[in-house]
Amino acid sequence: MNFTREEWERCLIARHGSGTHLKLQSACVAVCGLGGMGSNVAYALSRAGIGKLILIDCDRVDLSNLHRQQYKACQIGQTKAAALSENIKEIAPFVEIASHTVRMDESNIKPLCEEADIICEAFDNAQSKAMLVNFVLSYMPDKYIIASSGMAGFESANLIKTRKITDRFYLCGDGKTDVDSGTGLISSRVTVCAAHAAHAIICLIAGKPVI
Repeated sequence: MNFTREEWERCLIARHGSGTHLKLQSACVAVCGLGGMGSNVAYALSRAGIGKLILIDCDRVDLSNLHRQQYKACQIGQTKAAALSENIKEIAPFVEIASHTVRMDESNIKPLCEEADIICEAFDNAQSKAMLVNFVLSYMPDKYIIASSGMAGFESANLIKTRKITDRFYLCGDGKTDVDSGTGLISSRVTVCAAHAAHAIICLIAGKPVI
């Protein structure tokens, strides 16, 4: 690495100001699910200067992941949590990362995510999505949760939006084209949805309007 933390922080401050930088540097975000949605959210947050990421996924990198997820061919077979941590450190070496290779359920959501200011739901399974969102809304009312619904297929990326569901719950996507419907996942459209989620998280941390 040929730059210092001070040099890195000066670059970030030049982009979004010292006040926003301090808020981002002080924040912690849990990303639950590290596939096409979660890995791209984590990348965007780390580039923005987030202070700490909690990365959670139970899977390993597979060849089929490479077309839309932030992994390398040489990482096939590695756990996603470890591989993504390694990749993020290459682009944002000063972010603190806690990585967990574990399947989330109602028994471990709170201990895994209690440090986070914002929780990002990025699962590819409808039951897991509902489980996490419902638990956070019911038992962690002080947390923000950003979730996704509908990012598959070739329909216009302009249909993907961020919607405010409650004061602490935001939903990104088009609301209908999930992969469970048999519609394929297209890298560009998944990335657009991930960018919506990451931007919502950054705005919440910075104290800016999300929508």
